[in-house]
Amino acid sequence: MFNDQTIVITGAGRGIGASAALQFAEHGANVVVNDLDTSMAEETAQAIQSQGGQAVAIAGDVTAAGFPEQLMQTAVDRFGRLNVLVNNAGYTWDAMSHKLTDEQWQAVLDVHLTAPFRMIRAAAPHLRAAAAAEIESGAPPTNRCIVNVSSTSGLHGNIGQANYAAGKMGIVGLTKTIAKEWGRLGIRCNVVAFGFVDTRLTRPQEVQEESIEIEGSEIMLGIPQKVRTMLDKDIHLRIPLGRPATDDEAASGIVLIASPLASYITGHVLEVTGGMGI
Repeated sequence: MFNDQTIVITGAGRGIGASAALQFAEHGANVVVNDLDTSMAEETAQAIQSQGGQAVAIAGDVTAAGFPEQLMQTAVDRFGRLNVLVNNAGYTWDAMSHKLTDEQWQAVLDVHLTAPFRMIRAAAPHLRAAAAAEIESGAPPTNRCIVNVSSTSGLHGNIGQANYAAGKMGIVGLTKTIAKEWGRLGIRCNVVAFGFVDTRLTRPQEVQEESIEIEGSEIMLGIPQKVRTMLDKDIHLRIPLGRPATDDEAASGIVLIASPLASYITGHVLEVTGGMGI
């Protein structure tokens, strides 16, 4: 389904991103694995290679100036083309709105909205020129698209996540704009909005004790144990399927909307939520 296509995925060192990278590779894609953590990016790439797939790890901060251009150029230099960009990288830095600092607000918007915009802009020359040349020659269209990751927090808001919700709603507007601007070239742009997925961003902080460092600030990943307990307690009332998604289930939504099976779908928000919010 993705034979000889090149897929760039940000935040693919673990979790949903890593699962998506592996699934793309299973379907024949060449995968460019990006992550802030060098060792995790290399681990995902090696997992793909061990199964006979093609992958390269490019570690780096998606918010860093110049990095998007470097990432796209590396993909083209290594595999000769760019077909799919998946903007998946991100983290949460929660606080109630009246306590949210400027630093928290800006950092989360940078990674969830500004970085995807810059990635799309950096991908533009490689996607648009190839598509235009194809149209001019009369060749059959090749699968080219962008998949942006959003969340039900962006679609509906969420307590303690004003920054995250704003970024994840903003990516919807960006997606629809790109879909309208690039559609004439046959380049699609869609959103996958996740609900409750069992990842390090939703596991209890007190259990996993995991953090990341952003510009000198240590950010604890996950949610407080009491919040996770509350979410689990009434899960059947909130989610018809009655459980969180696995990484693989969430990643399948990305692969589905990026595939040629979705060749006439663009500007769409695919909710992968187990029915939450219907």
